[in-house]
Amino acid sequence: VAVPPSMKAPTVARLYNTDWFSVETVVSPAVVRDLAPKLLNAGAEDIIEYPLNKVI
Repeated sequence: VAVPPSMKAPTVARLYNTDWFSVETVVSPAVVRDLAPKLLNAGAEDIIEYPLNKVI
C-alpha cells in the first residue's frame, strides 16, 4: 500500500494477534473526499473520520 498523505508520516501499528494493521494519518478535509474511495478500493475497512481540534 502506498503511503497516504499526512502531516509528517502516518502511524502504522500491527493489530494484536492478527495480520491486520491500523493506520492513522492527518489530512485536510479536501483530501479525505478523494482519499477515502481510493483506500476502500485498495481494501481498507472501517475508515473513521473525525475533526482535528488542535495541533500544538
